[in-house]
Amino acid sequence: MLSDNISRRENGELLFAGHSAAALAKKYGTPLYLFDEERIRDNCRMYKDAFFTHFGAGSVPYYAGKAAAFKEMYRIMAEEGMGIDAVSVGEIHTALAAGFPAENILFHGDGKTDADIAYALDKKVGRFAVDNPEELEALNREAVKRGIRQKILLRITPGIDPHTYEEVNTGTVDVKFGVPIETGQAAEFVRSALALPGIKLLGYHCHVGSMVFDEDVYERLADVMTGFMAEMRDRFGYTAEELDLGGGYGVRYTENDPPADIPTRFAEVAARLKADLKKAGLPLPRVSMEPGRSIVADAGMTVYTVSTVKHIPNCKNYAIVDGGMTDNPRYCLYGSRYTVLHGTRESEEKDRFDLAGRCCESGDILQRDILLPADTRRGDIVCVCTTGAYNYSMASNYNRLGRPAVVMLTKDGDRIAVRRETSEDLCALDV
Repeated sequence: MLSDNISRRENGELLFAGHSAAALAKKYGTPLYLFDEERIRDNCRMYKDAFFTHFGAGSVPYYAGKAAAFKEMYRIMAEEGMGIDAVSVGEIHTALAAGFPAENILFHGDGKTDADIAYALDKKVGRFAVDNPEELEALNREAVKRGIRQKILLRITPGIDPHTYEEVNTGTVDVKFGVPIETGQAAEFVRSALALPGIKLLGYHCHVGSMVFDEDVYERLADVMTGFMAEMRDRFGYTAEELDLGGGYGVRYTENDPPADIPTRFAEVAARLKADLKKAGLPLPRVSMEPGRSIVADAGMTVYTVSTVKHIPNCKNYAIVDGGMTDNPRYCLYGSRYTVLHGTRESEEKDRFDLAGRCCESGDILQRDILLPADTRRGDIVCVCTTGAYNYSMASNYNRLGRPAVVMLTKDGDRIAVRRETSEDLCALDV
């Protein structure tokens, strides 16, 4: 199987985290998001152990909440001692509502409004990752009004191509995020931050993108950022206390994706960074990263019920399910590949299908050209693997469809984390 938390009983029944997908579909209805809580916790501990081993107790991973943000997820992150990064007031509010400590939140994003900045300051969010000079000035004004010096990192664009989907590339010089080193603007960004009375500059934030598999991407990032830190020390007498290397390790969506040995990759990055720092005569900063997908992706599965099967002779077969682009738009956005499994049986006789959604759009496709039992029919259960990241968080109400329930799975049982959205919920904001 794609992941060791997926298996089948002898009768072909699909299990996720030891639970029957079909039984959960019967209990909670479909579409249904499932999350393997133990896998989430194991992934958090893997990152924390790697940070402690290579950078000491002061360094910390921040969970990238945009991957999957709801109260139960933030409760888990608090219990596991993770930091979190947030990119909106909504994410901050959700984390705080779950009891997550504000001082362990890093607030970043490229379009913070004055209201966003004021809210985060009033809630005493620990750190800002400041994206641009205009935000820096706005944050300084609000901090001065409150008589504080806000801790920040400056988001620096390193000019590195991670060889990933263009839509999730954040490291090259021409992306919308951060301030580039190559143009000289990043140095001026630092000069400005050091001069502002409401700002306490802790260091730098950088990010190269998502779904990174190339083994040398973070090593190249370490080279660039160490060089930049040394230049800023030499020009301004400023030595960074913190360095955030962003997130982006890839995960296995299909059998063709390589397994990501993150502890090994992380050890290599740490060794390169330490060597670069020693050569530059710089002390080891407090190092952080922002894993999101690699924390929750393989902890997720989405369960559907087949509504219709269409056979178009000498052309195509469709298996149309009761969800679609409203609960997973990633194929429509990026052509993202997934592994799709029948929920109740394997079969020697298989056929190729396009897995399609119920939305009134020709492009509402969840996956093309997949193998399912040839006798797949209405009422069958179909499961899409590795949907823990960017599925629930990107879900919409297009066609006035309610978003699915979220169910957490443990060895002891299953429980609702987010209830299914009802038709009444859809009208709740209408006047």
